[in-house]
Amino acid sequence: MAPSDFATADIDGIIDQLSTDEAVELMAGVGLWNTAAIERLGIPTIKVSDGPNGVRGSTSRPSKCLPCATALAATWNNHLIEEVGLKLLAVEAKLKSASVILAPTCNIQRNPLGGRSFESFSEDPHLSGTMCSAYIRGVQLGGIGTTIKHFVANDKEDGRMKYDSVLSPRALREIYLMPFMLAQKYAQPWAIMTAYNRVNGPYASENPHLLRNILRREWQFDGLVMSDWFGTYSLDDAINAGLDLEMPGINKRRKPDLVGRSIVTKKVVVHTIKERAKSVLKLVQKCSKEAPEVLDGDGQERTKDTDDEKALMRRLAGESITLLKNQNSTLPLQTQGLKKIAIIGGNAKALVASGGGSAALRPSYFVFPYDGIVEALPKGVQVTYSMGARASAVLPTLASDIVTTMGQHGWMGTWHRHENDDSMVVVEEPVQTRVIDETEVFFNPEESKNLTRRWTVRLRGQLVPREKDTLFDFGLTVAGRAKLWVDERLVIDNWTRQRRGKAFYGSGTEEEKSSAWLAARKAHNIYVEYCNVRGPVDGGEDETVMDTIAAVRLGGAEVHDPDEHLESAVLLAKDADTVIAVVGLNADWESEGYDRTTLDLPETTNELIRRVAEVNPKTIVVTQSGSAITMPWVDSVPAIVHAWYLGNETGNAIADVLFGKVNPSGKLPLTFPRRLEDVPSLEYFKVDDGKVRYAEDVFVGYKHYQNKGIFPLFPFGYGLSYTTFQYSGLKVSEPSTSKDDIAVATSFTVKNTGNIAGSDTAQLYISWPSPSALTHPPLTLKAFAKVSLAAGASELVTLQLDKYAVSSWNESSEKWIVESGTYKISVGPSSQSLPLLATMTVPSSFEWSGL
Repeated sequence: MAPSDFATADIDGIIDQLSTDEAVELMAGVGLWNTAAIERLGIPTIKVSDGPNGVRGSTSRPSKCLPCATALAATWNNHLIEEVGLKLLAVEAKLKSASVILAPTCNIQRNPLGGRSFESFSEDPHLSGTMCSAYIRGVQLGGIGTTIKHFVANDKEDGRMKYDSVLSPRALREIYLMPFMLAQKYAQPWAIMTAYNRVNGPYASENPHLLRNILRREWQFDGLVMSDWFGTYSLDDAINAGLDLEMPGINKRRKPDLVGRSIVTKKVVVHTIKERAKSVLKLVQKCSKEAPEVLDGDGQERTKDTDDEKALMRRLAGESITLLKNQNSTLPLQTQGLKKIAIIGGNAKALVASGGGSAALRPSYFVFPYDGIVEALPKGVQVTYSMGARASAVLPTLASDIVTTMGQHGWMGTWHRHENDDSMVVVEEPVQTRVIDETEVFFNPEESKNLTRRWTVRLRGQLVPREKDTLFDFGLTVAGRAKLWVDERLVIDNWTRQRRGKAFYGSGTEEEKSSAWLAARKAHNIYVEYCNVRGPVDGGEDETVMDTIAAVRLGGAEVHDPDEHLESAVLLAKDADTVIAVVGLNADWESEGYDRTTLDLPETTNELIRRVAEVNPKTIVVTQSGSAITMPWVDSVPAIVHAWYLGNETGNAIADVLFGKVNPSGKLPLTFPRRLEDVPSLEYFKVDDGKVRYAEDVFVGYKHYQNKGIFPLFPFGYGLSYTTFQYSGLKVSEPSTSKDDIAVATSFTVKNTGNIAGSDTAQLYISWPSPSALTHPPLTLKAFAKVSLAAGASELVTLQLDKYAVSSWNESSEKWIVESGTYKISVGPSSQSLPLLATMTVPSSFEWSGL
């Protein structure tokens, strides 16, 4: 029987036939990425895959890499995001033999320091929920399931498995649950993933108020609830609260013997276990119906990039780019008469496609900013380059430099057993040998099935010969222990004594560095010995076996003098007609597993821009980051383009905007503050006695800045164009009310008053009546529409409002309340540019619950 035949199975009948042990098997994963199969009853397995800016698959094979979530939200184009979900993400998931992707992430960007801010859409719940819904609709229309995550209030990375997110019921509802609520109302995700953290006491994965009361009963969610990876902390509490699936199936709690004990003591009953198993079966059946070719396929993981897909990725990346400054129409760059251009910056020739962690993947191809810019220039323009300032926090991987002794790209890995499970003595005969084509290696726990509990991998390769004798820096980071030899000389010992760090989701060490001289035109032997047992640290021994996250990373680069690099860039800039500085962050700084500590750009980057701008007033700055950064040089340069993390088409998309092939239309989905001290949650972002206190309450992001009268560097919703727009004629209909809803139509005209075609996003904000029973932000986004107009053209835009636009959470009644009174409606191109103002009157108050 084909796996997809399960599409017509009688789920209730199968539940009746399931033994208790089989039901328990279904409640937990198998390996890293699969659900359990029950062959006796014809129940197939389904595979899930990490997202959200691509479909990584279960291996390190290349994949399409899309712009990060903040970039997607910067398009403010939900129709485009739905198209991307259908034509790129769903298609890629099928190529990866995955039936469900672990995306989208719709946590709120409470603080730009949050390590996974780049994975989330916005600081605003309405924008986040709207984009999230579009993403889900597109992917699921393509027959692939989505897993909206992380439910809920997982808004910082440091200590994420320990802290308790303490927030008011109102803030929880209006800010942090709202994107999930909108996604359920408008898109119905097939699955939802719980967060690692506690929420007002209980862990999210065992929180009956969240999972049972709100999600299941109030919102009528009928999909599957799964844990984040290793985010299940109890047996019966999680089962009873409504956690259907524990993931992954490694070191799992849900084993028949352990669950059996809970049944005997009546901490959990068989009926509840079968309820959890039924949710899994319903998801498996939906996958069987919607994309049977995935279940019936060969299970292999592939990727492909058609011309149409490349064009869509390029369009998506270009539409997300946000023009922040364009003094004296510096952009688009005019190439007539341009003779020499200097490209500087640590990101110009670096592979910066995404943030780090589970969102990171290997792009199937990548266009570097330098290459995209050079390709767009007319022939005859001289291009010079200097890195100027290093952007990486750790040494770059050596994936492109390492070769095997046979000349293959990569290095040779041999897997070795130890004499027994507790021994550190290595058996010399390898049990597996294969080429690994990268020097940041996550060892799949499933590969260790034929190994002892403690095992060793030996990695051998050769460093590509250099043009000149050079002093070379090496860096070794490990989750486990490792040593590095270069030409049979021990260079780094990250084995005998270790320093714990934040790499590899918090399981790794600090990067240990050392240098070695490499001779020109000589192949240097590189050898790393890795063991999956942690080494001792100062103050104590540590023999922890890394049986879930085992990894090693070898980085390296020629030793550089920061001052020499800086001076080189300044000299090139001084001699150029125009300078393009491509600078920013990367996956070293923004990653799952840890938070940023500053909003500043790395190392001497700010000094680089300041010095270059001093010698060349035609300096254009292209910044890359997934969240806000500070720009102390903002007044010194005429043009700033924020390019986020753009995936495969990074270089082409940047060049399209710089040279005017694309008229920028991106708008900021988050506020860029002038300084870290202005961030509303700054004082409440730390873990305080095990708690993260959300004391800013509903005043998140732009709501705080407006309430306090603080002018940020760039406000929420802001973004420039190469053309201009005019707003006029705001009209608001009389509210049409029913027992538990309200309907209001607003209309206004947007005109392109420039001489080229362009797009603008019209944004509608609500202000509550005064006085009100509650304290409200001055403005709250409630609707938006992206409008594309030819030069001189205009369009009548209509935005519909319903009860969501005027509702607040009433903690006393535990319901949503719509207050009677006069509300202000403001419309314009950003949260701080709202030229249109009107009012509407709600005649009577009412309460509601559900969706």
